[in-house]
Amino acid sequence: MVVLIAGIIGVAIAPTPAVATLPIALAVVGLACSTLPTGKLLGRFGRRKVFIGYAVLAIAGALFASASLAHGSFAGFSFASFVLGWSTAAGHQYRFAALEAVPAELAPRATSALLLGGLLGAFVGPELAVRGHWLLEKEFAGSFLLLAGAYVVGLLIISSHHDAKNLPSPHAGRGRPLLSIMRSPVVLLAVGASAVGYGLMSLIMSATPISMTQHSHHSLEATKFVIQSHIAAMFLPSLVFSSLCARFGFKGMLWTGVLIYFGCLLVALINTDLMHYWLALVLLGVGWNFLFLSGTNLLSYGYEPEERFRVQSANDFLVFTVQALVSLSSGWLLFHWQWHGLLWACVPLLILFMVQLARTDFVALTREKSP
Repeated sequence: MVVLIAGIIGVAIAPTPAVATLPIALAVVGLACSTLPTGKLLGRFGRRKVFIGYAVLAIAGALFASASLAHGSFAGFSFASFVLGWSTAAGHQYRFAALEAVPAELAPRATSALLLGGLLGAFVGPELAVRGHWLLEKEFAGSFLLLAGAYVVGLLIISSHHDAKNLPSPHAGRGRPLLSIMRSPVVLLAVGASAVGYGLMSLIMSATPISMTQHSHHSLEATKFVIQSHIAAMFLPSLVFSSLCARFGFKGMLWTGVLIYFGCLLVALINTDLMHYWLALVLLGVGWNFLFLSGTNLLSYGYEPEERFRVQSANDFLVFTVQALVSLSSGWLLFHWQWHGLLWACVPLLILFMVQLARTDFVALTREKSP
């Protein structure tokens, strides 16, 4: 929902179009800033209590966003986006909770099944945005009121769950030094895959609604369709990821993800009609799925159980710091370089990751530690 309308809101109420995507970027900055504190909270209180606390924070953020739009405050809306981003750190920990809840051989299937929940979000989020468009007097203020209601439903579900695995770890503070763990080749590759996947996806996705509605003059309904298709494409490949990974391995999945990203850039550069936006964003979603799921599962090869909260939070800090940096540059690139210039800016990051991927010894990497 935020991806679809935050940039459009920014164009309407921001002091300059160059900062129109600032609320989206601040949501990512909030996520990046919260990852390390969240890891410490998880180690002390366990997953369930932290998940409930962050759900309450998300409700507060959505209500504050609605109030800010009702008063036409871009600064208030930007702060609310930061709060919503901060609360998202708990949501990103769900994949690790799923990974740890099953035997190692079922880990790819568990994380894939979890990400399938994103299919619901792909349709519910943008639909809330459109249905709440003029629900209140001010544009889109009602959308965030509906979002708060959705978070309440999530809070009720989390509150009803009781699982011994959510207890804090008695060994959360033990294990090797974090810097030593993060130097491991398997951890470096896992972080690189997730960072490139999330960074480039965020850069293009954040710019798409503004490019479609303001530059190419497509309707909000058409933009909603593209964003919904993109988010569905992010999660739908989870149905087959575990079987594809078993057949082609992490190396094959990572190379495929990179090639799909190049396909996305090529399609987007050819034309700016609706079908080119649609196909480019679908390819972007599929490429993200392959890179992000591969990175998530690879990370489990690099740490011991007592090290998991520190490594998982450090991984998310690095990944979402990269995402925050590119998100902050999205509006500036779109304003100064236009759509095509923004797309060309993605190429160097892909090439750097290709070099890392080509230099990785996957046989030694997967023998380093069994998850």
